[in-house]
Amino acid sequence: MRFSELLSQLSEVTDASLRHLADDPELHGAAALDQAQADQLTFLEPGNALAAALAGSNAGAILLPARGDEAAALQQLALERGLAWIALADPRLAFAEALAALHPRRQPAAGIHPSAVVDPSAVVGMGSHLGPLVVIGANVQIGASCVLHPQVVLYEDVQIGDDCELHAGAVLHPGSRLGRGCVVHSNAVVGSEGFGFVPTANGWRKMPQTGQVVLEEGVEVGCGSTIDRPSVGETRIGAGTKIDNLVHIGHGVSTGKGCALAAQVGIAGGARLGNGVILAGQVGLANKAVMGDRAIASSKSGVHGEVAAGEVVSGYPAISNRLWLRSSAIFNKLPELAKALRQLEKQAKP
Repeated sequence: MRFSELLSQLSEVTDASLRHLADDPELHGAAALDQAQADQLTFLEPGNALAAALAGSNAGAILLPARGDEAAALQQLALERGLAWIALADPRLAFAEALAALHPRRQPAAGIHPSAVVDPSAVVGMGSHLGPLVVIGANVQIGASCVLHPQVVLYEDVQIGDDCELHAGAVLHPGSRLGRGCVVHSNAVVGSEGFGFVPTANGWRKMPQTGQVVLEEGVEVGCGSTIDRPSVGETRIGAGTKIDNLVHIGHGVSTGKGCALAAQVGIAGGARLGNGVILAGQVGLANKAVMGDRAIASSKSGVHGEVAAGEVVSGYPAISNRLWLRSSAIFNKLPELAKALRQLEKQAKP
């Protein structure tokens, strides 16, 4: 694909007037700035040492930042190196679109593999693909143009909307609901039983988990992640939320729209997340914790109470990120401070 042809397919470049096609290179892929070759596209985000990074790149074409103090200098450097380029407000977003254009998703042929087991009461939408060893339970409804890769299992009474993709080994338990365009990656489990047990004098009494899990439109669930159903009611994941690998979401949790949960996040039952919440790697939320809209918890934070909308927290237990940074700077000095305190105590004694 020629660079000019690629640009014509990207919505992010419609307002970009600063561009140079050079010899309009033929592109066969994309790569990172320091690895791209003459037939590959790359991009550059605003940051440090931009000129040095660009000077060392062998890419055939590059998406440059249109803003910032170095923008004009970078464009000039790209011209001097003979690169094809375009300057954009958000090169990273345009690069994501470019990757989708250069590597279009392959849609498997519609149909049901002979080894798949489909209950007679199940409904499979037009254009959907069911791969080898897929198992579909009773009263399941599968929307149009869905892709179920090998060994996907849908228990009874599962419903998935149009254009969903379930990768190999994904499992949806009874009553699970997926909106349009959801993606569930390999070995993820949606709708598994919540951890519900009642203590008695004779041990633990199991609480039946009769609720369901609902994934709204455009939710993506990473490999090995689990989302539990509650005893009653529902666990709901808001539209457009993205869940990384090895994330556990407990029973009765609800998230707003557009949240991002990084790897190894653990959310206990009944927690509430607003819209646009970000939980970095290994964050833990206690039972019934609350995160307001656009709140952020940095890596390995432990949230036990309520975090206000827009607040950034860090540490365990989680506190304001600014306070945590100041506290962390003092931590390494604690031995010296303790020594100085002991000396002052000795001096103060009569």
